[in-house]
Amino acid sequence: MPYDAEIIVVGCGNVLFKDDGFGPAVIVALEEYFKEHENEKPENAMFIDAGTGGPHFVFSLPHDSWKKMIVVDVAEFKAEPGTLRKFNVDEIPKGSYENMHSWPVNQPLHDLNEKIDVMVIGCKPKEISAPDVVMGLTSPVENAIPEAIKMILKEIGV
Repeated sequence: MPYDAEIIVVGCGNVLFKDDGFGPAVIVALEEYFKEHENEKPENAMFIDAGTGGPHFVFSLPHDSWKKMIVVDVAEFKAEPGTLRKFNVDEIPKGSYENMHSWPVNQPLHDLNEKIDVMVIGCKPKEISAPDVVMGLTSPVENAIPEAIKMILKEIGV
C-alpha cells in the first residue's frame, strides 16, 4: 500500500516493551487530536503507526508525492527521560536507521533524505523492557506526548 501524501509522520516502536511504544502512542494521540480539531488536519499529511516491522516497509518504498517525513521514536541521548529532541539525518550514524536506540544499519534514511526532508523526533526513554513484555509508557515519556504533538504540528504547518 503506497503512502501517498506530501507529509508522512511515522511512529516507530514496539508497544510491548514499555517506552519503546512512544512512537505508536504519539500517532494514536495525533489521531485523537485531529478528531477534536478536524478542520486543522492537513489534507497533504498521513500519520502511520509503523510499529516494529513497518519502518522497513515505509522507509524503503518512498512515494513520488513525498516531500517530508517525520519519524517519531525513542532516542538514546544525554538527557533526562521524557526529554524530546529533533534530529536531522546528518546526526544519525551513516548507513541508516532501524530505531534511535539501537541504530542497526539496514534502512536508507540517508538516501531518502537526498529526495525529501527527513527528520526524527526522539524521546529519551526511561525504560525499555525488552525482552520482557511490559506494556505502557513510563510517566516521563507519557508526559512528553503533548509536547511531541506540538513539535509535529509545527513541522506540518498546523
